[in-house]
Amino acid sequence: MTRKIIHIDMDAFYAAVEQRDDPRLRGRPVVVGGSPDSRGVVATASYEARRYGIRSAMPAARARLLCPEAVFLRPRFETYRKVSRQIQTIFRRYTALVEPLSLDEAYLDVSECRTCRGSATLIARRIKEEIYANTELRASAGVSYNKFLAKLASDIDKPDGLYLIAPDAGAKFVAELEIGRFHGVGRATEARMHALGIYTGADLRQWSLEELEAAFGKRGPFYYYIARGIDERPVRPVRERKSLGSETTFSRDLSDISAMLAALRPLAAEVLANLQKKQLLAYTFTLKVKFHDFQLITRAHSARAPVTDIEALMALLGALLERTEAVSKPVRLLGVTASGLRTASETEQQLGLF
Repeated sequence: MTRKIIHIDMDAFYAAVEQRDDPRLRGRPVVVGGSPDSRGVVATASYEARRYGIRSAMPAARARLLCPEAVFLRPRFETYRKVSRQIQTIFRRYTALVEPLSLDEAYLDVSECRTCRGSATLIARRIKEEIYANTELRASAGVSYNKFLAKLASDIDKPDGLYLIAPDAGAKFVAELEIGRFHGVGRATEARMHALGIYTGADLRQWSLEELEAAFGKRGPFYYYIARGIDERPVRPVRERKSLGSETTFSRDLSDISAMLAALRPLAAEVLANLQKKQLLAYTFTLKVKFHDFQLITRAHSARAPVTDIEALMALLGALLERTEAVSKPVRLLGVTASGLRTASETEQQLGLF
């Protein structure tokens, strides 16, 4: 049986909640995340702010330069969690197979749902309507026969979008897609694929399973099948994240420590922004370094208190970098990974034990 998967993604969720709750913010560029002194990173920007080039994971100082008149707000996570619970309740009226990815997005498997004559597109439209009726917030929905395509579809008509990729259109859709837009292909992998002449799904499809496994290891089969519009991953109602990271490979090896630190800053900012968006705190950070000779090493630090500030994380990464041979060996790749993840409530419970 062909599965019916919906991916729901709330539009500029944190910023939209703030604009809903304070009418004075409506129509204005709103940035959630970052402190009044411009430290920290952007968690979410309203669509008015995005017109200035402000994006999630961007340092708040950069966002201020792009749009000095933007309103910067500290996140109100308890409010966002409350709204998220309302939305999750709506999802579960249609299916028990709900896989939350964060407070503002989730996969739903509605293959067995008989509402709306079993039409996943009509179910997605009704869910969007119910979300707005209950929260005054807009959501975008992607509908397809697997998770990979449903998530891609939800990005197409944002904001307030609804897009269907039908089973007979999946392979063609993927073939025409730029490789950088593939979920599961990060910046480093995109650069590597470009170096191999892979720019679109059609290019990726020219590679055999064996060739992709040789080039990309255990990720090879995933790339092979998504190039053909195939993704058999089920919607999992319980999902535990163990780590979260970002990395990049350089077109030219870096030999200067200051250049390495400059390259690490956007990676660190991206990791912190994703932690903030997913309402997680990290107690361990790992620095990944690959040298010009392809030697790969990692250096990690664990603490009793979570690291949430970009400057504190950069100081930690600088100390970890000093524990490597980067001062004497050119570097081709740097990465930052957060692990030892806990929710804020788990942290509060842990602190209560001391």
